[in-house]
Amino acid sequence: MNHEEQPSPTFTKPSLITPKLSALLPFAVFLSLFLGTGIILTLQGVDFAFYQLPASIAIIPAILVAIYAGMRIGTGSLNQQIAQFISGAGNSNITTMCVIYLLAGAFAVVAKATGSVDASVELGLAIFPDYLLLPGLFLVAALLSTAMGTSMGTIAAIAPIALGFIDSAQLDAALVAGCIVSGAIFGDNLSIISDTTIASTRSQGAHMKDKFKVNFKFAVPAALICLVAFAILGGEVNHSISSDASLIGLLPYAVILVLALMGVNVFAVLVAGIILAAVIGMLTSDYQVSAWVNDINSGFASMQDIFILSLFIGGLSELVRQQGGLAALTKAIESLARKLSPSNNKRAAGFGISGLAFLCNFFTANNTVSIIVTGDTAKNLATDGELSPAESASLLDVFACINQGLLPYGAQALLLGATLKISPIEVASHAFYPMVLFFVAGFSFWRLTRKNN
Repeated sequence: MNHEEQPSPTFTKPSLITPKLSALLPFAVFLSLFLGTGIILTLQGVDFAFYQLPASIAIIPAILVAIYAGMRIGTGSLNQQIAQFISGAGNSNITTMCVIYLLAGAFAVVAKATGSVDASVELGLAIFPDYLLLPGLFLVAALLSTAMGTSMGTIAAIAPIALGFIDSAQLDAALVAGCIVSGAIFGDNLSIISDTTIASTRSQGAHMKDKFKVNFKFAVPAALICLVAFAILGGEVNHSISSDASLIGLLPYAVILVLALMGVNVFAVLVAGIILAAVIGMLTSDYQVSAWVNDINSGFASMQDIFILSLFIGGLSELVRQQGGLAALTKAIESLARKLSPSNNKRAAGFGISGLAFLCNFFTANNTVSIIVTGDTAKNLATDGELSPAESASLLDVFACINQGLLPYGAQALLLGATLKISPIEVASHAFYPMVLFFVAGFSFWRLTRKNN
C-alpha cells in the first residue's frame, strides 16, 4: 500500500527549501489556541471548557499562518499554497479516517435506536465480574485491534457498546475511554497487518516476525501493568441487570467481531453492522426506514467536527512538510542522537529513532505518515548504531503509536470523545497503556544496550 503522495509539478520541492524549525510555528499556534483556551476556561470553572473553542476552529489561524509563511519563503503563490493544503487534506490516510468517522457515527446511532447497544450491555454486565469490567474492555479492544490491525476500526466497533456500559453501570466515561484507546493502541502497534507495522518493516528492511518478537517484549509487560491498573481503578461496579433487552440485538456486534477477525475491510464491516442493526429493529420493533435514514444522517452529523479537523490537520501537515518543518525536525533529532551517547552508538541510535517517531507524529497526528516521513533517517541511524532492522522498525512503530494514543487531536481521542460525549483531553489523559509503554520500552531498550557501555 503506497501512502506517499505525488507532488504537483507547480510545487517547490521540499529539498530546495532549507529545513527550518520555525516552519513548525503553525502547530504551536494551533496547540496554544486549542489547549490554552481549554486550560484557562477550566481554571475559571467553565463547564465543557475544551468545547468552547472547537479544535476545528482553533486550527484555522494556524493554517493561515502556514499559508503566509509558505508564500514568504517561496514555496508557492497563494493558489499553490492552497493546492498544497488540498493535497494534504486529500491524503489517502486522512480520507480513510474521515469515512470511518462517518460510518462509525451512523452505526452508533442506529445501534442505539434499535436496541443493539442495550442488549450488548446486558450481556457484558452479566459475563464480566464487577471488578473485571474495565480490564475486560481493555482485553477485548486489544484482541480485536490485533486481529484487525487498526485502532480506528476497533474503536468504531467497541465505542457504542462502551457508551451503554457508562450509562448502565455509572462508570467514569474517561476511564472507559482510556481502556478502549489503550487496547486499540496495543493491537495497532503489535498487529502484523497494521499500517504502522507494514510501514516500519518496509522502511527498515525488517521481517514481520522479527519485528513482532522485539515488539512483543515491550508490549506485553506494559499490557500486564495496565490490566492490574484498570482492575484497581475499576473497583466495585454498581449495576442492575434488566431483562428488557433482547439478545437478538447482539447480532450486529457479533457479526462485526467475526468479520473483523476474518480480516474483512473495516468499511464493509461497519456498513454490514448498520444494515443488520436496522433489519433487526424492523423485525423486532416498529423501526421504520425513514427513522433509519434520519439516524444515519444524525450519525454523520455527530462526526462533523472531527471530520473537519482531520482534513485540516492533513492539509496543515502538508504545508509544514513543503516548507521544510518536518525535515528540520528530523535533522535536529538526528544530530542530537549522535551526541547523546558517544561511547554507546547503539543506545544513541535507538533513542534518536524513538524521538524521531514520537515528535514527528506530534506534528502529523498520523502514526503511519510519521513512520514514512522518518523512515530513511531512522534507517541511517540504525546502520550507524548497528541496530538490527527489526529493532529499528519496532522502535519506530512503538513510539509513533505511543504519541498517537496521547494526542488530544489524534483520530483515536477525537472519535472516542465524540462517541462517549467527553473531551478528547479526558480521553488522552486516561490512555494509560501508551504512557506505561513509553517507560517500559525506554527502560527495556536501555537495559538491552547496557552491556555495550
